[in-house]
Amino acid sequence: MKICVVALGKIGLPLAVQFASKGHTVIGADVSEPTVRTVNEGLVPFPGEADLDVKLKQAVDAGLLTATTDTAAAVAESEAVVVVVPLFVDGEGVPDFGWMESATRDIARGLRPGTLVSYETTLPVGTTRTRWAPLLEEGSGLVAGRDFHLVFSPERVLTGRVFADLRKYPKLVGGIDAASAQRGIEFYEAVLDFDERADLDRANGVWDLGSAEAAELAKLAETTYRDVNIGLANQFARYADTIGVDVNVVIDACNTQPYSHIHRPGIAVGGHCIPVYPRLYLWNDPAATVVRSAREANAAMPAYAVDLLAAALGDLEGVGVLVLGAAYRGGVKETAFSGVFPAVEELRRRGAKPYVSDPMYSAAELTALGLPAWNGEELGAAVVQADHAEYRGLTPADLPGVKVIVDGRRTTDPERLEGIRRIVIGG
Repeated sequence: MKICVVALGKIGLPLAVQFASKGHTVIGADVSEPTVRTVNEGLVPFPGEADLDVKLKQAVDAGLLTATTDTAAAVAESEAVVVVVPLFVDGEGVPDFGWMESATRDIARGLRPGTLVSYETTLPVGTTRTRWAPLLEEGSGLVAGRDFHLVFSPERVLTGRVFADLRKYPKLVGGIDAASAQRGIEFYEAVLDFDERADLDRANGVWDLGSAEAAELAKLAETTYRDVNIGLANQFARYADTIGVDVNVVIDACNTQPYSHIHRPGIAVGGHCIPVYPRLYLWNDPAATVVRSAREANAAMPAYAVDLLAAALGDLEGVGVLVLGAAYRGGVKETAFSGVFPAVEELRRRGAKPYVSDPMYSAAELTALGLPAWNGEELGAAVVQADHAEYRGLTPADLPGVKVIVDGRRTTDPERLEGIRRIVIGG
């Protein structure tokens, strides 16, 4: 089978490599010429994805994977098109469909009868049927459901472990009609492998959810549920701090019940998923007060970490504060919606002198992100923002001058931080 993957980012490129590993011929389309050139050389254009370097080189050397900037031409050669173009939202949660609309118009120009088009980018409910289908029809002269197949099939993976997650979780598919759904199921069964999962009610594999809207809602629901769960944990933590209780002891006790699963509290939840997808849900359902409250609670956690620091020191005016971690989570070189930005902003608002360090970023890279890189300036305090494994071994020698550290990720080892007051959110 010939497959086109549109957008060779941190999800799209591993997908293209996975499809090629099953013996299919894959063309990756991307607007970035440097990305296309790097992929065609068999090199990974970004770090941190397990096994991608080896698998990509194998696919390119075997002639099963090539890349191009000409999306329309790549689509014209393909039997299936998988779209992983990013969707952005503004500060109010309004989606910006610009990049996806541009890519969809390019796809439409190359679309041929019988082709399957699968959108994997997380979308507001109804987008596949009411926005992408008309745009594809307009640009191709074909009719969705009659001349070509159209499905929504959400990605359910985390960067850094894409290949493992592709095997672990059921692949959800929803078509705009029954024929599209069947074609989508056949496609994903041909390009993916699945681990056996005795914990599932039915066999792990490709699951038809009945409609594109159901598949769209499934992705928004699972990420929004997690955001609400984390928001609840963060509210528990803030109350526990007022009464001197370790909230993690409480959470451990609650989670012994089979129907209870409470996430750990923390300084923030970043990345492209958790801070974004609940906003997409709210765009569909603005009356969802529980979702809105959880999002507000989670967004407030970086400022709360600074509150704890200020309470411990009495005054932050002029104090050098090192924010440990620019990445939104440990081991991933990505700053999308990272808590580092509001943490730095809040420290500045309080009169502190914020600095940032991260084992995955050079000082120049931090500066390019608009973050004040730490170059040995005098410090009085620190805040752990990302749960990098390197922070488990932090000692006073790594934090010269630091008297108080707020560990927003419960990552540091208190026994190694002798002489530094360690504060953990929620006890």
